[in-house]
Amino acid sequence: MPSLTGFDNPVIPGFSPDPSICRAGEDYYVATSSFEYVPGVPLWHSRDLTNWRLIGHALDRPAQLELAGTAPSSSGVYAPTLRYHDGRFWMITTVVGGAGTVLVTAEDPAGPWSDPVPVAIPGIDPDLAWDEDGDCWCLFSRDGIKGVRIDPASGEPLGEPVEMWSGTGLQYPEGPHLYRVGDWWYLLLSEGGTERGHALSVARARTLPGPFESHPDNPVLSHRSTDHPVQNTGHGDLVRAHDGSWWMVLLGTRPRGDTPGFHGMGRETFLAPVRWEDGWPLPGPVELRSQRPGLTPHPWPGEPHRDDFDSPALAPRWVTLRRRDPEAVDLGARPGHVVLNSRADGLDRPGAVFVGQRQRDPECGARTRIDVAEGGRGGLAVRLDEAHHFQVEREGDTVRAIARIGPVRQAVAERTVPEGPLTLRIDVTTADALPPTVTFRDADDPQAVTGLRVGAPDTLRLGYETEQGDFEILAELDGRYLTTEVAGGFTGRVIGMYATRGSAAFDWFELRPA
Repeated sequence: MPSLTGFDNPVIPGFSPDPSICRAGEDYYVATSSFEYVPGVPLWHSRDLTNWRLIGHALDRPAQLELAGTAPSSSGVYAPTLRYHDGRFWMITTVVGGAGTVLVTAEDPAGPWSDPVPVAIPGIDPDLAWDEDGDCWCLFSRDGIKGVRIDPASGEPLGEPVEMWSGTGLQYPEGPHLYRVGDWWYLLLSEGGTERGHALSVARARTLPGPFESHPDNPVLSHRSTDHPVQNTGHGDLVRAHDGSWWMVLLGTRPRGDTPGFHGMGRETFLAPVRWEDGWPLPGPVELRSQRPGLTPHPWPGEPHRDDFDSPALAPRWVTLRRRDPEAVDLGARPGHVVLNSRADGLDRPGAVFVGQRQRDPECGARTRIDVAEGGRGGLAVRLDEAHHFQVEREGDTVRAIARIGPVRQAVAERTVPEGPLTLRIDVTTADALPPTVTFRDADDPQAVTGLRVGAPDTLRLGYETEQGDFEILAELDGRYLTTEVAGGFTGRVIGMYATRGSAAFDWFELRPA
């Protein structure tokens, strides 16, 4: 049982950005962004705001989400808003590079969710709110924050978008959320960009669409220009708990290593208390260890670290790239295995077959047992995007470690192994991140050695296990190259299995904290 006096942040660790929260009775639900991964829009359930379990996805079938033509990483499903209104759950999001803004509904957040209704707005980060007359307002980000009344059944706008409030003048006002509390409408938004300058600001108005007045001390929350271990704080959403207290879910990161600091797990979901002063909501602080809400603790059974692929379908924690192709990811061809059938000759190619789970722990280990068909090639990878991933793979009697860093793809080590199934392994460690220095030798004085500390955030060790269970390490690679600070983009690491030639069968997969 967890402590009754505190909780650990982030409450949803790993790549889980742009959280949106709603409450139905004594149950709480959060939706997060999913970008190029499917199923889309993970949905989380809690009864105490600190213990969350994944219950499914709002966009979990091809009729709802088609990303096969979405080429670049970090496009796809952006910043959902989840609301409970009039006995139904509503989720609105924008599929960048795809269908645009879509709205789906459900009686049960675990599904099924309706087919999507297109919403004709020219922006991203859509929000939903209903006024006293029952009219539905949709706010969005496009050169500031705009709003328009819509018909939620058809998605049609009921008029022209109007300017609402666009923050204090920082760049990228986005992630708007609108609330009616007492006699005021409150508009919460993020600004400053989702990187280190990220901030949350709030304004209020008596009526819609305004005018809105800004809080005199905006931004009301930011960790910019501090040494706080949680950075990039923003994109928050408010909820009033059933005990009357107020809370906020928001995204943040946990950078490690030397300047500028590197985060590999992506933007994660944090929880912060909210107090009200002079009629204004003021969130914070956002701490790694914080005070537990005054709700009855409700821990869920932990998810298993190992999957033996005995079920006819993949568990919700598994995601694939851009589409769920049952012929490429086959759970029926070989009992107790998942068989991956290649669609592309490399993880950097469109159509790559990759099935993975989000890295949720800074230190962890991934293992899988692979059996490659004749002429086949497959393995285990840590993926940030097409141009940034580390792989350990089996092809014939060869096992090799591969690093893809930007335009460079290099097999850094390989070894001959006996025929038959092989256990591949990748360990992520922060305790002794390598390399600690880059060494320079003076050409005129070979004995003069200088060192430049580079402070890697973590080290990834790639290799395989012998039949005796010994870990044969092929490569130790610097984790900074699988971070947003190097690669850019909006996602985090996903660890999983792939096939890049022919077929590869996987008997089991294990991802557990170190």
